[in-house]
Amino acid sequence: MVVGATGQIGRVAVGALARDGWEVTAVSRGGGRDVSWPGQVRTARADRADDAALAAAVGDGCEVLVDMVAYGPAHARQLVSLADRVGSAVVISSITVYEDDKGRSFDTQGEPDGFPEYPVPLTEEQRTVAPGDTSYSTRKAGLEREFLAAGERLPTTLLRAGAIHGPHCRTPRELYFVKRNLDGRTRRVLPFGGQSRFHPASVHNIAELIRLAAARPGTRALNAVDPDAPTVAEIAAAIDAVTGVETETVLLDGPPPSPAVGDTPWSAPVPVVCDMSAAERELGYRAVVRYADRLPETVAWIEQRLAGRDWREAYPKMFQTYGDLFDYAAEDAFLDSPGA
Repeated sequence: MVVGATGQIGRVAVGALARDGWEVTAVSRGGGRDVSWPGQVRTARADRADDAALAAAVGDGCEVLVDMVAYGPAHARQLVSLADRVGSAVVISSITVYEDDKGRSFDTQGEPDGFPEYPVPLTEEQRTVAPGDTSYSTRKAGLEREFLAAGERLPTTLLRAGAIHGPHCRTPRELYFVKRNLDGRTRRVLPFGGQSRFHPASVHNIAELIRLAAARPGTRALNAVDPDAPTVAEIAAAIDAVTGVETETVLLDGPPPSPAVGDTPWSAPVPVVCDMSAAERELGYRAVVRYADRLPETVAWIEQRLAGRDWREAYPKMFQTYGDLFDYAAEDAFLDSPGA
């Protein structure tokens, strides 16, 4: 049973599980079906937040429950309460649960000297933020704590995803460069020398991890990222190659000169790069794609969504999360200034 089946990861995971021989029930609020799914996939309608509806969807039980949309301790307790009808679970978490040895995390990065300095590569042994209701990260940490405490009552694999990419994403970081290229912006500004790295995670690699974890139940937290972690400059160049444009990059040694100039969704003064050894060891995991392999489909999806629409209408959550990423007047003023 896959909850959140018509979301970005769910669409791919349902297909991967079905092709692996599982009898899959795809659960979503709309009860829809993706055209890529094999015909034997069943669908069901249920709101994740409705305890009774989710319990009814589980029915007499399932061998594995895959949850794409669990966001806090209450959702974990909800699933654990169904443990007598669920064999094991696979749940999507996030690498944002990590904090560094000084207690800095993604939640503190806006504070002076607040950006975390993680070890490279970052393993699952790294400490995590305290659970709470204050942020996405603290809610995910609370979710993890509940599942890990449940132990063998409901064996759960938690997959700590990085910067998820692929079609159907509501906050695609690639939008930053795709839209600039569509708008004919031939110059761009990248802070920190263009060397920022925030580890991407393809929906196809996450689906492979889900497939493997479904067949190997256990109580564990594992990183879920791609085999490579390109710099923001490399990502920009790769998108240029896909879109067939030539651009000039202005590299800055330090941070963005303002929130409106060069502050990309990847920009950070230190790298966030994860280790995948645990997944390889415990699940026999091997990545099925690299970042550049699936970039054309990601770019095509973004271009399709933008066609004839304001980007804030096409991607409202992106605007809510990052603000105005395309203040070209501020960008031009900086580029035209002495020394730029």
